[in-house]
Amino acid sequence: MTSRLVTSLIGLGLNSSSSSSSQLAKRSLSIDGRISAVTAAAHPTNVGVVQIGSHRRPIHTTAAKMDGKVILVENTNRNMRVMEYAVRGPIVIRAGEIEKQLKDKPGSLPFKRVIRSNIGDCHATGQKPITFIRQVLATSTMPDMFLQSDVFPSDVRARAEEILKSCGGQSVGAYSDSAGVAVIRNHVAEYISQRDGVKTLPENVILQGGASEAVRSILSLLNEPVDGQRPGVMIPIPQYPLYSATLAEYNMGQVPYYLDEDNNWALDIPELERAFLEAKKNKIHPRAICIINPGNPTGSVLSEQNIKDIIKFAYDHNLMLLADEVYQHNVYIGKFFSFRKVQAELGAPYNTLELVSFMSASKGFMGECGLRGGYMEIVNFDPQVKATLLKAISAKLCSTILGQIAMDCVVRPPAKGEESYDLFMKERTEVLEQLRTKARMVADTFNTFEGFKCNAVAGAMYAFPRLTIPQKAIEKAKSLGQEADFFYVKQLLEETGVCVVPGSGFGQRPGTYHFRTTILPPTDQLKEMLNLFKEFHQKFMKEYK
Repeated sequence: MTSRLVTSLIGLGLNSSSSSSSQLAKRSLSIDGRISAVTAAAHPTNVGVVQIGSHRRPIHTTAAKMDGKVILVENTNRNMRVMEYAVRGPIVIRAGEIEKQLKDKPGSLPFKRVIRSNIGDCHATGQKPITFIRQVLATSTMPDMFLQSDVFPSDVRARAEEILKSCGGQSVGAYSDSAGVAVIRNHVAEYISQRDGVKTLPENVILQGGASEAVRSILSLLNEPVDGQRPGVMIPIPQYPLYSATLAEYNMGQVPYYLDEDNNWALDIPELERAFLEAKKNKIHPRAICIINPGNPTGSVLSEQNIKDIIKFAYDHNLMLLADEVYQHNVYIGKFFSFRKVQAELGAPYNTLELVSFMSASKGFMGECGLRGGYMEIVNFDPQVKATLLKAISAKLCSTILGQIAMDCVVRPPAKGEESYDLFMKERTEVLEQLRTKARMVADTFNTFEGFKCNAVAGAMYAFPRLTIPQKAIEKAKSLGQEADFFYVKQLLEETGVCVVPGSGFGQRPGTYHFRTTILPPTDQLKEMLNLFKEFHQKFMKEYK
């Protein structure tokens, strides 16, 4: 009987004979807090057994007993069963249950509300929408009411009219071209050209339903074996679980490289070399390298030199560059450098490498998560590859037009002298300055806690502190079949109502423990959260130290 070690997220395809690989697989990522990896054993009856913690579940590779149902979990897509997404995992599910209990039975818990710091959902935490964006959306949606009225500023009406003329039937209810509304693609291209000092072609811009959908499209494009080896993608550890979840769903190899926590989460080239060679040893062919800058969950911002080194590494190893830059407006320390700009300035031969950059309307100062607006720019693609990508995207018809309009407002905000400019700049500045203040507050406060080390939150919307968990607590967690950081944040939630995500859901070096928290809650609520956190941590350390 042969067996193979499969992790729920890392999915390296590593042989269980490699002890170091198995240890990495076991401890790098765990969404539900379970310590053990997922182990599948092949049986003569073509029925596999998956063990997660203390639970053993069969996976049938032949038809399952129907019991009156056409589909049972045992005969659903194996990859979909394996994939996990920490940001909406069991801790968050439990937070929802607690919220319901507080609503149904007020006073039944020692706190009055759940403070959700688990996800970067700006408006859900109280951030106000940008007026210009909402006015353009309203006018585009109801032109008969607003287009000829003076209710909204003239530049709002002019923008809506320009967009509607590029829509079928001059209506946001019509499909657009699969790659997006033509005039909005033009505006995105102009934005990139002005930001980076490079010539960007509208035909290389593809509007998508948020950056996540664009990422999934590119990963699907790369999902083809090379020289008989499984296709893989290099992803950072810690990482945003979109990547690990999607690669698991596509049954692609995940090639994790560790970020350097002691160097502000920079990418270390020798570590990239190690990860690349490890993948090759295990018959995985890395096809791309993903970089998240500014970082999620780390809150880091890469230096220009680090980006140059990464581009050179990608070129030397024949890797496509995937630059996740959705937090490019959220920089509080240092400066944002786009991969597009740095690649162009490096010149030949590095400026010939395939690059995809991703942007979204969900983050930054906008926070329009629910509208699902985003884009990708594809650079240096072979024409036939580009045609294949567009063909696949056309099967999904198009992304939501309202999301595309939100993206248009981001890349082409009101110009100085236009009627909406002053209010737009006031609102934009207030949001970003509040985030800057909260970023400093969160890092500074955590660094006063016993056993905590939190790097400066230089960008994005998150802190990712490392904490030292006492051995007694580690043993307690182990007895429950949980990772120690999962145990810690679960107790935090149950005792205080504060909801954060354990670091094991994002990946971390074995033997270290982290959690991710957003910096989004309003300042007074954030202060309340930090005070509750401090009291909990002191109690936790007293109990388990």
